[in-house]
Amino acid sequence: MLQVSKLISQGKGLAPTLVQRAAQLVLDWDVRQKSRFDATASDERHVGVFLPRGTVVRGGDVLLTQDGSLLRVVAAPQPVMRITACPDHPAQDQAFDLMRAAYHLGNRHVPIELRPDHLKIEPDHVLADMLRAMHLTVVEAREPFEPEGGAYGAQGATQGHGHHHDHGHAHPTHGHDHG
Repeated sequence: MLQVSKLISQGKGLAPTLVQRAAQLVLDWDVRQKSRFDATASDERHVGVFLPRGTVVRGGDVLLTQDGSLLRVVAAPQPVMRITACPDHPAQDQAFDLMRAAYHLGNRHVPIELRPDHLKIEPDHVLADMLRAMHLTVVEAREPFEPEGGAYGAQGATQGHGHHHDHGHAHPTHGHDHG
């Protein structure tokens, strides 16, 4: 079994062609949130992943094997519930409807993927009923799932939703506590 003990977040610093040529590990969220797991790569090599406890593996991350080869992580399509605002509500209310849903799901500590036009959560009929009662559209889908990592310094939080926040504008340095 090939062992992995190093993660390169989003392949940072690697040549894109090296990453593209790497064998893939297609993993669902249940596996990627574990720091130790076994998997089979697209080149049929059996891989044992042993990362520091608490490490979350995201789609787009690259794993470095003991023999120096790279494995590109792909978020596998899996059952999810896709939540969108009711199209009959005024446009200005639709964003608020999604924000309100995210608030209620967050209060229940539900892993949630946030997108500008929809939310995704793992299937749960009780939550689906709650969301429909809030006049949201809930449909079952099979898509990759990348929930938010959290705001309190967890490994997944540093990776956020898979991109860096350099959008051409300055971010102030925060040298104080927002207590």
